[in-house]
Amino acid sequence: MTRPAPRVVEALNAALHRLFEERTSLHLLGEDVRDPYGGAFKVTRGLSARHPDRVLSTPISEAGITGVAGGLALAGDQAIVEMMFGDFAALAFDQILNLISKSVTMYGDRVPMPVVVRCPVGGNRGYGPTHSQSLQKHFLGVPNLVLYETSPFHDPYAQLAEGLDRGPAMLFEDKVLYTRRMFRDGVVDEHHRYALRGGPTGWAHVSPRDGTAADVVLICPGGTAHRALDAARLLRARGIAAHVLVPARLYPPDLEPVLPLLADARLVAVAEESTEGGTWGAEIAARVHARIWERLRAPVLLLNSADSVVPTAPHLEARVLLGAERIAEEIEAGAARSLPPRAPATPPETFAAEAGEPEAATTDGAEPAAGVPVAVPKLNNNDTAYLVVRWFADDGAHLDEGDPLVELETSKAVEEIAAPAAGHLRVRAAEGSEVGVGELLAELLPEPPAAPGPEARSVAPPDPLPEQLAEPLPEPARAQEPGPATARTHVLDRAQQGTAAVVTRAHREVPVAFAAVEVTVDAVLTRLRTLSDETGAEVGLPEAVVKAVAAAHPAFPHLFGTLVDERTVRLADTVDIGVTMDAGNGLYIPVLRDCAGRSLADLSDDLMDFRLKAFRAEFTAGELSGGCLSVSLNTEPGVLFVQPIVMAPQLCMVSVGGPLTRLVLEDGVPASTTVVTLGLAYDHRVVNGRDAVAFLRAVADALHDAEKLVELVDGQ
Repeated sequence: MTRPAPRVVEALNAALHRLFEERTSLHLLGEDVRDPYGGAFKVTRGLSARHPDRVLSTPISEAGITGVAGGLALAGDQAIVEMMFGDFAALAFDQILNLISKSVTMYGDRVPMPVVVRCPVGGNRGYGPTHSQSLQKHFLGVPNLVLYETSPFHDPYAQLAEGLDRGPAMLFEDKVLYTRRMFRDGVVDEHHRYALRGGPTGWAHVSPRDGTAADVVLICPGGTAHRALDAARLLRARGIAAHVLVPARLYPPDLEPVLPLLADARLVAVAEESTEGGTWGAEIAARVHARIWERLRAPVLLLNSADSVVPTAPHLEARVLLGAERIAEEIEAGAARSLPPRAPATPPETFAAEAGEPEAATTDGAEPAAGVPVAVPKLNNNDTAYLVVRWFADDGAHLDEGDPLVELETSKAVEEIAAPAAGHLRVRAAEGSEVGVGELLAELLPEPPAAPGPEARSVAPPDPLPEQLAEPLPEPARAQEPGPATARTHVLDRAQQGTAAVVTRAHREVPVAFAAVEVTVDAVLTRLRTLSDETGAEVGLPEAVVKAVAAAHPAFPHLFGTLVDERTVRLADTVDIGVTMDAGNGLYIPVLRDCAGRSLADLSDDLMDFRLKAFRAEFTAGELSGGCLSVSLNTEPGVLFVQPIVMAPQLCMVSVGGPLTRLVLEDGVPASTTVVTLGLAYDHRVVNGRDAVAFLRAVADALHDAEKLVELVDGQ
């Protein structure tokens, strides 16, 4: 089996070990960096055991630590400083500004200053106002000071080595990245690839695998990279091809390798987590404007977090920090405002086109229209046509840019298309009709149309085919919009209406039975806490239950199958398990891939990502489809048990309740133990009660039996 890519924290740790082997004069200074603690985020784990004289745990004095590092450099040694949190780099600002950076050139001859200050930065961890900031902008423009930021694309060894050689330098490490996997071999996901431009400390260029040219180029530092990738996926579903650029070196930036790409885009945007004003993004925009102003079709769009301290509460933190949905929305609006393409000017020699750069994409099949045409976007690679589910406005109604326009049903989900411009709607494809990619959906006219277009006639929708409902979807029929809520009514939002539709279908179509068992989980909870400390991943009971369910697949393959007809079950090749996510804005069931073959820590990384996306409602259709069985996670304390719903065409859903304390007798002495209830809802046409109970016991044994527990937690 292919070894998974290392996490960013593991790559950083490996880079430090390599540097310490290569550079005998290198020292590391910081608070609690020695083993067994190994730093607040375990980046320095193992260093002091191998190099005890050169790894120093210091008193709590960021200014003092940084001053000592500067003194070591002046004496001919090299030093790496670890700030426990990047926020505290403000306490070392005087040493960085007035000692380390100035010493390079203020003595007449150039003096080497091989010092790198490492700073864990960023939010989305619930650490609150003084431990969640992104302070990169405050160190821009300091003479002789080079700034880097870790990314999932770049080897941190190259950043640290160059930083020491060019020093002084600062390396900003977004804390969210620590548990993320590095990308490797040019692969991002099924739709995107990446390549490095400008060397190992240059730019990572993420582009669609199908070679689609960039409508939008989104520039972001490494800590914002995953949000930028999620935004690119959202934009792709809305018919906008977004390329993403991630630098290893923030300052001074080298734009030469990417100028041709920027010059050809409809829009260039910069997204970063800092608050606005004097930002890295503004510096990038100024340089782009100065170099290729005559080629730009719109000013560079700057995207930042809200003008606020970072709250501790997750729902408030999510509102303050820049997220993927907001990135996508603002880019979509900015692209719609961009100017038509200018006649290409002869670019200077430094703008020479990149070899093999794909030609700009064109849309075929949309007939000329008097107003703004709305063509069918490419929503996924599996379909060439989609079903028109419903129009959000009547023919002739006026819409503003960005208003909901129409819902299209793909083979995986229902996608909402927004109006690309303001105008009066002329419907060109009726509800219930099938439309191909590139065909004309509607026009947005400056004046109301005289009469509905001839295509706007009622067409009865076809009978729905059984399909995987990974996310609750609304029924494919136009519903009367609910009236406003009053003091005595509660109007369901669209997400809840979709949940109601799925539950109704499940009760109507699937003959469900239910079984439940109770399992003691003290041992697994203890082992999971140790595993979390060892790996840096937050591994808990949900991951263990998912892994235990996946481990039962070889003995019970038909429970993971799909009912094809009354006598045939299609068995699953891989164990892809859906997990329920409800953050208060709708129920989602994203799918964890290959749960049998991947480790608990890997599953934990995905679940953490899913929780953040649930808060922000940022799931893509691909993440919500393809599961062969689902698990309903209700692990809040005190939840006795949950009756799950079988999500057709799946055959089973497992439920896990919250931890409960039970009093038991151990050798005649009362003792407390922790238990949870595991439930199984199953399609009685395929699964019988005997199999259901045996399956639950197998899952329970994996969570309780000592020998099986070791295999579950440590084996994968």
